[in-house]
Amino acid sequence: MNKVYIAASGDSRLPANRLCWAAQKETEDRVEAALRGLGIEVERAHPYDPEAGHGFLDSQKAGLDAFSKLDPSVPVVVVEAVWQYSHHILPGLIQHEGPVLTVANWSGQWPGLVGMLNLNGCLAKAGREFSTLWSEEFTDAFFLDSLKEWTQTGTIYHDLSHVRPFGGAEDDAANSIYTKHMSRGAILGVFDEGCMGMYNAIIPDELLFPIKFYKERLSQSALLYGMSRVSSDDAERAFRWIEDRGFDFRFGPDGETDLTKGQVIEQLKMYIAAGRIGHEHGCAAIGIQYQLGLKDMCCASDLAEGLFNNSERPPIYAADGTEILAGEPYTHFNEVDECAGLDGLLTKWVHQQHGQPVESTLHDLRWSDIDRSGTVDGEIWVLEISGAAPPAHHIGVYAGSCGERQASMYFPYGGSTLSGIAKPGEIVWSRIYVEDNQLNMDIGRATVVELPVEETQRRLDSTTKVWPIMHARLHNVSRNQLMAKHKANHIQVAYANSSEEADKCMKTKAALAAQFGMAVNLCGVKA
Repeated sequence: MNKVYIAASGDSRLPANRLCWAAQKETEDRVEAALRGLGIEVERAHPYDPEAGHGFLDSQKAGLDAFSKLDPSVPVVVVEAVWQYSHHILPGLIQHEGPVLTVANWSGQWPGLVGMLNLNGCLAKAGREFSTLWSEEFTDAFFLDSLKEWTQTGTIYHDLSHVRPFGGAEDDAANSIYTKHMSRGAILGVFDEGCMGMYNAIIPDELLFPIKFYKERLSQSALLYGMSRVSSDDAERAFRWIEDRGFDFRFGPDGETDLTKGQVIEQLKMYIAAGRIGHEHGCAAIGIQYQLGLKDMCCASDLAEGLFNNSERPPIYAADGTEILAGEPYTHFNEVDECAGLDGLLTKWVHQQHGQPVESTLHDLRWSDIDRSGTVDGEIWVLEISGAAPPAHHIGVYAGSCGERQASMYFPYGGSTLSGIAKPGEIVWSRIYVEDNQLNMDIGRATVVELPVEETQRRLDSTTKVWPIMHARLHNVSRNQLMAKHKANHIQVAYANSSEEADKCMKTKAALAAQFGMAVNLCGVKA
């Protein structure tokens, strides 16, 4: 190579792009300096827009316009220091002929790592070859050596020695679950597909049909109508139910910037309406799109999402007066990530079969760092869902959880998070994704650790402090190995009561996924 283009996909929301541009510019400058140090000419693929106040591709149209002006043979480096909507840039990358490299800054400030991992998952699903890199300072040997390798060969080979194909194993629990499911099938209730450009989060129907999973495509306009049919008394009862368990709603006087009770009541109407709609259509799991559509019409869906994924939650009653899924989660796949929805159902069934905690959730792979207090050894991941985790995952359950207003920049109508600090314990992690036109699952084990208050606060302050956080130490998977292999911005997690029981759940889940025809990889797990 003697020349590359630098491109950057951004948010679809102008305030977010403006706020995050400074961090993006700093990252681009560092990547450009590293490339020029290798004798590479660098040209930005699209200009900075002084009127908009940023230089991101902020729509699919902008992306196609930009790529139509490029020499298709020149390599492209996509630099991400922020959360981005992959559909802005994915069509341009698919039609581009030169090698593609995705690069993110190793920082928790804005979700650049999350954005890059989403783009990587989208590229993998689309069958578009790419290489990927990350760095904190962009001067370290790992980054510079890998970048040099890419400029010389168009490819980067990462260490994936932690990955072992699951060869299959006889598992009575998996056989029982599979037989029961295949006798009837299951429906995923999808409240509008395609949240935030996450092409990787949409499973083609043709991959679901053979394993008897089907989509009920629901409209979020129907959800809004359903909310209008929920009485204020029903929402008030749900509110009192949550407060009686010690949940801390952090209310303020100004709804423009603070959380108010009215916002929470609206969220609880969404919780009740979504539960009723899902039940009416026979859905085993439901997913609400989250952004962008609902944000301009009502409060955020976070509180509803966190409650759905908990066994102990405010009761929802059907038209005939029966309680809907009493005493168990109504599996919700946040950000309508269908891969997480399928994973969440498998997790629930496996953990029910083994008598283990059934609550699960997705998290963003936000960032990792060593414990700066020196209390816990090793690289500790910050797993952070963008708004709500089930209270059963938190220290103190409901009494250890709190609700804070989602940022006005993203949610003008506000709404409560369901936040807390994840309790220490053993978890199974996994991710279902689409690659080579088939379903795949990566699965492994991790330990959630408890860090000192000051270290936890440092991590929250370094990321998004109003969101729930999990401190996870993955077993036998390094930071770089996970980044090189993971094909999504999300990771699914569920607790077990002991290390041995977590291993058992992981084995059954791997066996069940294999029976469903998935290519299963054990990551960091000895065969």
